[in-house]
Order: sequence, then C-alpha cells, then structure tokens
Amino acid sequence: MKTKKRIIVLGITLLVFLIILTERSSIIKEPKLIEEVDEYTVLRKQMVDTQLRTRDISDEKVLKVMENVPRHKFMPSLLDQAYEDHPVPIGYGQTISQPYIVALMTQELNVDNEDIVLEIGTGSGYQAAVLAELVKEVYTIEIIRELALRANNTLINLGYDNVHVKHADGYFGWPGKEFDAIIITAAANHIPPPLIEQLKEGGRLIIPLASPSGFQTLTLVTKIKDTLDTRFITGVRFVPMTGEVQKR
Repeated sequence: MKTKKRIIVLGITLLVFLIILTERSSIIKEPKLIEEVDEYTVLRKQMVDTQLRTRDISDEKVLKVMENVPRHKFMPSLLDQAYEDHPVPIGYGQTISQPYIVALMTQELNVDNEDIVLEIGTGSGYQAAVLAELVKEVYTIEIIRELALRANNTLINLGYDNVHVKHADGYFGWPGKEFDAIIITAAANHIPPPLIEQLKEGGRLIIPLASPSGFQTLTLVTKIKDTLDTRFITGVRFVPMTGEVQKR
C-alpha cells in the first residue's frame, strides 16, 4: 500500500515539474515570437516620430494609422527602404509615395469613419490601406492591370475588406457612385470633370495639379454649390496621370 502511495506521489510530482517546465519554456520563447511577427514595429514608430510629427502632421488619428499599417507589405522589393523618407519604385514606372506625402494628403482630406472615398491611382495599395483604417469604404482605380491585381491581392491578404479595387482609367471615376472625398495620386493639368460630378456637396478632392512648365502643386478643392473652393498646399512631385487625361 505504501509503495502504491509513493508511486502516486512520484507521478504527481513529475506532472507538476513538467507543467512548470512547459510554462517556463513558453515564457522564454514569447518575446522572440512577438519580434518575428512584426520586426518593423520600431521602424514604423521612428518613421512617425522623425518624419511626420516633426513636420506638420498633427492629426493623431492619421499618426496612429501610419504607425500601424505595414508599409513594407506593399513593396515587392527594396524592403530596406520601406520606412525611409522618400518614394520607392514599385515597378511599371510607378512609385509608392513618400510616407510624409501619404500622411499629408490623408490629413488634408479630413475624413471620418462614415465617409466613402475614391482613390485614383491605386499603385501599391498603401494609400488605400491607410484610408481604409479611417473611413467606411474605399474605392480605388488603377490603370495598370498588373498593379491593380497585385494591390488587390495584398489588401485581401491583409484583411482590408472595405477596399474595392478596379482596373480602369481613373479619369472617368466610378460611375454610379458618389464620394465624400476623392484622392488623386498622380499629377494632371486639370481635374477630370467626371470626378467633380461624383464628388458630393461639401466633398473634398485632393490632387497634384501640374502647370504647363511642369511644376506641381498639391491642391485641395471643396465642392460648394457646384463651385470649387481651392486651396494650394505645397509643391510636390508625382508621376503623371495617364490615359484619357493626356488627350485633353
């Protein structure tokens, strides 16, 4: 009987020892696991602190989103430049915009969580993801088929189910829809009339307007009783908008 009790005690002791060992093992591995899940967290925070807060990006909602959205996931190469203070090529003659410009355009649109936004020039999909964190829905149009497909796949894989991607000429917008805000991420010498028509009363549109000399000015317009209240923000440098806009 004593032998049986000793065996039971020994078994319980061994079980407790194994439980403690397992818990200690999981505690030791946890920090490494977290680091592997998102090794770019520190770089994103540095980007926000050094490139955005030190300039004129003051909207805390925008700053938080810029710190959270994994910019490196939208770049097929040059990952070491993902959080640097400049645009980066993404192929097909296009770029992913400088983080500051993405934040500035987003801040100037002054969107809220009930807004429906149209983006012309999906590119990598990064700007659409930033907006998707702040608004109800994003409709985004890309004229280069390969980029549209790649951006759509990236956005789906990251769980952005409120972003709708279409391969088309952005000059004509998204027929049948009206938008609280429109963002154009390529330079044009005029605002396409279909986009003005699709902008709701009181809606905001931001675009890099190009002069005949080639100088570009980031411009915000607000639609008020079928007229456009215009405000010039700063000089910029974007790739040109292509397609129908070049014929006008």
